[in-house]
Amino acid sequence: MKYIEIDEELYRHIASKTERIGESASEILRRLLGLDVETVAMEAPSQISQPGLDKEVATQSQQQSQQVAALDADSLLDKAALAQQKGAVGRFLFTLEAIYKATPNHFDQVLQIQGRDRLYFATSKESLLKASKSANPKEIGNSGFWVTTNNNTAKKRTILSEVLGQFGVQEKQIETIIGHI
Repeated sequence: MKYIEIDEELYRHIASKTERIGESASEILRRLLGLDVETVAMEAPSQISQPGLDKEVATQSQQQSQQVAALDADSLLDKAALAQQKGAVGRFLFTLEAIYKATPNHFDQVLQIQGRDRLYFATSKESLLKASKSANPKEIGNSGFWVTTNNNTAKKRTILSEVLGQFGVQEKQIETIIGHI
C-alpha cells in the first residue's frame, strides 16, 4: 500500500463524503471514483511520517486536540437537559449546541461536512434553503450556524458522528454521544 500526503481542505472534503462509520479514506475515494471497494485489502501502516506538516500546524492541531479532549459523553452533555429535548431533532440540536459551546473558535469546521449532493451546515438559513428547499434549517442555539434537520435519525447520528470526528473525539465516546439521539 502507498501513502500520500494531502492538505487539510482535501482531507475534510474526503471525510465529508463518508457514508458509514469506520469507512477509510481509500474506500471513500474508490467509491467516489467508481472503483471496486471490495478488491483491495487494507493494511494498517506500521508508521506514517508527516514530512510536510510544519511545526505551527502541528502545534495548532495539538492545542485543538487538547481542547477537544474535554468533549466526552459525561462533560459534554447535561443528560437531564438532553432528556427534556423534544424528539431526535431537539436532541440533535442540543448536542450540536453543546459542541459549539465547548469549541466556539473551531466550530466552523462543521461547514466542511456535506453529503454527496447535500449541504448539512451553513451560516445562514437561506444558504441551506438555496441548496435544498426541503432542508428545514434550524439554528444551532445562538451560534450563527444552521443545520439541515429533515434527515432521518440514522443520518442525524452519522452527521453528528462526523462532527465529533472532526473535533478528534474518540470512537467509543462518539458512539456514546450519538446513542443519545
